[in-house]
Amino acid sequence: VQLVESGGGSVQVGGSLRLTCAVSGYRFDSYALSWFRQAPGKEREGISCIAMSEGETRYSHSVKGRFTVSSYSSKNIVYLQMNDLKSDDKAVYYCARPVSSYSGPYYCQKFWPVEADRWGQGTQVTVAS
Repeated sequence: VQLVESGGGSVQVGGSLRLTCAVSGYRFDSYALSWFRQAPGKEREGISCIAMSEGETRYSHSVKGRFTVSSYSSKNIVYLQMNDLKSDDKAVYYCARPVSSYSGPYYCQKFWPVEADRWGQGTQVTVAS
């Protein structure tokens, strides 16, 4: 199992970035996928979940309305589109596979916040004011 993030960088407040998580080593739609982030001195925060089998998504309050998660199943890729970035969004962003495999409708809602055990290496997002 391998998850590889890319797309991080430095942007101005109000700017946008799109993160990519490339997944390999298992059947793509057999698990949901979550994005997490960790800012310096803060606990890791789960910010989104997507269940590829049905397209269900869920977001934390801190990013809802600004971030959008989507999947490109034929390429085993999950995207996190981040718009209207704020200084508080500065963090290392990780994609992660949940502990439990997809088990049916409303997976993200049922298991939020999702517990994950397979992680990417992370990608840094810096937001400058």
